[in-house]
Amino acid sequence: MRKLIALLLATFATQVTPAWAEDVHSVPQVDIKRYLGKWYEIAHYPMYWQRKCVADTTATYGVGEDGKITVDNKCRKEDGNFDESKGTAVSVPNSGNAQLKVTFFWPFSGDYWVIGLEPEYRWAVVGTPNHEYLWILARAPKLSAEELKAAQDAAVAQGFALDKLVYTPQSAPQ
Repeated sequence: MRKLIALLLATFATQVTPAWAEDVHSVPQVDIKRYLGKWYEIAHYPMYWQRKCVADTTATYGVGEDGKITVDNKCRKEDGNFDESKGTAVSVPNSGNAQLKVTFFWPFSGDYWVIGLEPEYRWAVVGTPNHEYLWILARAPKLSAEELKAAQDAAVAQGFALDKLVYTPQSAPQ
């Protein structure tokens, strides 16, 4: 019995830690003023709230009268109409505005961590610390091949798998 336990312990001790078990880190700082405005979804991990979205997904960020960040998510459904979700976000203290708590249905909130950000704010990679959700966002409806690769590399560096990404068709600026 001791030999079996020793063998099992040795086997588990030598296992490679999977990428999804690695810690996720947000970028050091996000300039909220530069981050505000419209972002086009380039790709995302599948999620329940986006199950009806087929194209033209955008997220627009602003500042409300209460100082909270406003969130306006839109997407085109199969019938051609748009679906819209509005919420608010607040910065997590000491996160350099790179980690937000987003609320669409009070009192529930979710993590929104900027884990990759192009220096000119042309694209951003947003994920959750548990690797459950991931979005690649851009200021334009499409990214160049080089920009997309850089955004994908930022996701992979944080332990996210690219094979789970669903790419979002964008028909034109809205």
